[in-house]
Amino acid sequence: QVQLVESGGGLVQAGGSLRLSCAASGRTFSSLIIGWFSQAPGKEREFVAAITQSGSSRYYADSVVGRFTISRNNAKNTVYLQMNSLKPEDTAVYYCAATLRLVSVLQRSPEYDYWGQGTQVTVSS
Repeated sequence: QVQLVESGGGLVQAGGSLRLSCAASGRTFSSLIIGWFSQAPGKEREFVAAITQSGSSRYYADSVVGRFTISRNNAKNTVYLQMNSLKPEDTAVYYCAATLRLVSVLQRSPEYDYWGQGTQVTVSS
């Protein structure tokens, strides 16, 4: 069983930065593919970024390329999402997700088996 806990959300002005953290329990962290998804009110959950087990491959939604960076520290069982140049349209609940399976399409939420409770990010204009 894998438990994920997100932190680092908050209220920030447009153009500002936040760093989200996703801490995972268990001894399988280095075997996990980790993704970040966002969900704004009234909208479907959307892919933001994902990172493979060693961190050698990273994937981003087009809307965040050049602004967000996903990284991981396997020694600390933690994945980070550095969010720069934030825009009001980035406002959403951000979820951390994980899977032990060797999935091929990391952008699809059904590929992930474990989810955190989410952290709110609000960007004011």
